[in-house]
Amino acid sequence: MRLTGSAAPETPVSAFPWDAVLTLGLATLRWRPRDLWAATPRELAAAAGLIRPAPDAPSRADLDRLLAAHPDPGLPR
Repeated sequence: MRLTGSAAPETPVSAFPWDAVLTLGLATLRWRPRDLWAATPRELAAAAGLIRPAPDAPSRADLDRLLAAHPDPGLPR
């Protein structure tokens, strides 16, 4: 059978870092194998310290204060 249409673009695929994941989960975090295999990629990234909480956004009052202190040239205050 031959499929019609354009071929998918060639994109390089890197190998999944199994050695690093196994070392992190089993040796560094000392998880049990069943816990490591049950973990999601997001959980592994968080455990590795790769996910950081987003900083708090400035409040409207903070933005108004900044706009007043640093107005755009040519715009009325």
